[in-house]
This record gives sequence, C-alpha cells and structure tokens, in this order.
Amino acid sequence: MKLNGKVTDALNFFQGNEPHALTREYGSPLYVYNERIFRKSCRDIKGMCEYPKFFVNYSVKANSNLTLLKIAREEGLRADATSQGEAVAILAAGYQPEEIFYVVNNVSAAELNFAVEKNITVSVDSLSQLETFGQLNPGKRVSVRLNPGIGAGHHEKVVTGGDRTKFGVNEAYIPDIKRILEKYDLKLAGINQHIGSLIMDGSLFLAGVQNLLKIARQFDDLDFIDLGGGFGVPYQKQEGEEPLDIESLGKLLSKFMHEFSESYGKELRFMVEPGRYIPAESGVLLGTVHAIKNNGFVKYAGTDLGFSVFARPMLYDAHHDIEVYRDSDEIMEHPIKMINIVGNMCESGDYIARERYLPALRVGDVLGVLDAGAYGYAMSSQYNYRARPAEVLICEDGTRKLIRRRDTYEDMLANMIF
Repeated sequence: MKLNGKVTDALNFFQGNEPHALTREYGSPLYVYNERIFRKSCRDIKGMCEYPKFFVNYSVKANSNLTLLKIAREEGLRADATSQGEAVAILAAGYQPEEIFYVVNNVSAAELNFAVEKNITVSVDSLSQLETFGQLNPGKRVSVRLNPGIGAGHHEKVVTGGDRTKFGVNEAYIPDIKRILEKYDLKLAGINQHIGSLIMDGSLFLAGVQNLLKIARQFDDLDFIDLGGGFGVPYQKQEGEEPLDIESLGKLLSKFMHEFSESYGKELRFMVEPGRYIPAESGVLLGTVHAIKNNGFVKYAGTDLGFSVFARPMLYDAHHDIEVYRDSDEIMEHPIKMINIVGNMCESGDYIARERYLPALRVGDVLGVLDAGAYGYAMSSQYNYRARPAEVLICEDGTRKLIRRRDTYEDMLANMIF
C-alpha cells in the first residue's frame, strides 16, 4: 500500500512492481530505475533544439551505470567524462572516441596522455594544464574551458562559474591561451563552459551562453562550442514545483546558435551537458524503517538510508520528496506527523529529511526517496563498511532486471593486503 504515492502513481513508475517485493528480492536499500522515464528525458533534451548540429552529452558523473550509458547511446546522446575511470566506463558501454568529451580538472600527465592516445578530445581548464598538454602533445587538438563570469546553482558547492570557483579560465587570460597554443602548435578545436548545477531558471543559463558566444568571437576557426548545462528537475513535486521549461529554452538556444554560426561564417557543432536532468527523475531509492524513537520532543525514524548510500542531503541540504509504502492492505487512518528521517551512519549529520510531514511511520515501512537517479549511487561509498546497494532497472515492458549487484563483504575485502 502506498500511503502518499501520488508522484510515482502519476508516472506509473513501478509499473506493477511492488516496492516491498523489490527490497525482499534485491535487498534494502535499493536503487530502482525506470527505463521509460530515462529514455523520455534523453529524447526531451535531444529534441529541444532544431539547430542541425546540436548534440547532447550525457554526464557520466551523475550516473555511471553501464546499462543506462548504453541506453543513452541508443537514444543518440554523446557523453562527457571528468576522469579516466569515467572514460573507461563510457568506452566499455560502446561509445566511440569521437563521441566522448573529456572535461578535466587538475589531472595528471598520465590522464591527459590516456585521452590523447584514445583519440578523445580533451578540455583543459587552466593555463597550467594547457601548458602541460602542449608539452606532452604538441600539434594536437585541444579545447579550453572558459569562465564566462556568471555562476548559478542550488548550493554554493555546485556553482562553477563566476568569481569564486576553481573552474575555467577567465576571459582576461585569452592572450595567454593564444600564446600557449602558438608555442606548442596546438589546434583549438573548441571552447566550453559550465556555470553550475540544478538550473531551474533558463534565463541564467542563456546569460552564460551569451557571454560565452561573445568570448568565442575572439578565436578563429573553432569546430565546436560546448554551452554547458546543469539543467534542473523539480525536487518538490509533492508541493507542485514546476519543471524547467525545456521547450522555451530550446527555442531561444536555437536562435542564438543560428545567429552565431551565420555571423561566424561557419556552422559549428554546439553541445550541452544536461547533467542530472537525464537520470534524476528515472531513479527512486528504496530503504527500510528499522526504528522509531523520540529524543525529547524530537521524533526520528531510523532507516538504512545512511549517507554512504545517498549523500546529497548531507552534502547540500538537498530536499528529496519521500513516499511511504506499507506491506499491508489494512484500512485505517494514517495521520500526518512531523518526523526526522535519519540513516545508520555513526555521524550526527546523517539525515535524509529534517522535520518532514509524512504519514505516521512504522518499523518495516519502506520509504521511496524520489528523483534519486542522479548523484545517488555515483556518490555512494563503503563508509562504516556498509555495502553499496544493488541497482535494478524496470524495463519498458514492466519486467525488471538487476543491472548492478549489491556489494558483498568479499568484494569489500578483496583489495586489502594483510
């Protein structure tokens, strides 16, 4: 029985699969993804612009499961990597080197060489890294990440543009970029930016795009421009939060791309990195209530949803709607009460939700943390020697399949030397 399941019911998220049955079969906690919703998000972004050379890069850092990567490629998305490991995963999922954009930050010479040897286009985000790249690979193609002077995001930790960020090269240093390019006979294939994450106001993104396009005119013969992304999803659906207007954003973006290419004298490739937008809404994290307690006037529901499983609430004070599922058809009132949802980590900051109004919880209830498909499993850990959960995909036909098994203690000890 779903006590407050209007969001997943409206989406037909579980497609006949009962949350309690899923946790019994695959263990709790458990990440569950819906293939139909994932594919729709891919198609929404891919179809947002009518510009002929518009491409979407799936952000592997948001969710790196190989099954989802393969589905993204089937839907015509390219991919961006931020580490050598992510690049290895993308290649394993069947992507070709020309479909990958390797956006690095403070990486070693070995990582830069790995990408060049694999014929993957690299973007560096400092003069220092551009110098290193040139020393290692004179005469090669490279991209540079620029800071357009605008930042945005839901938390200061995810703002990646403007004056207070470690990312990108400021416009003032463009003469130095050109000097290093000439010094090592490097071809500047493209430029890119990323102003932040969870952008729900399209005007902020478009302002960053306009700044980047002005900067782009200072470079001759570019092949592509990566406009960034970080598009958000409404995390408070239970309160009626509206989604980002992708259709309107796409129309304005198409206009900017057409106008720029016409004045630049070349039909460039344009890319976006929608980030969480693709996988977030396709994922629900299931966990189990193991304890109910009061400390003074404060009530707690203790669950297996510690921050080793889902780190966003602890890292960013992020809000995620929560649904309650009870393994019973009992007909009775379920009064709404305020409660704190906490995990099983030995840390005081281990909260999933603070002072949340939910149907009165019981031991044994399963909770569904909504919109957990992005930066969920990807940020999970084995802290406190807790096993990372399994991942399950609900296929388009409603069948389910295991796409990553749960850690075993043997897995966790395998790399130890003693």
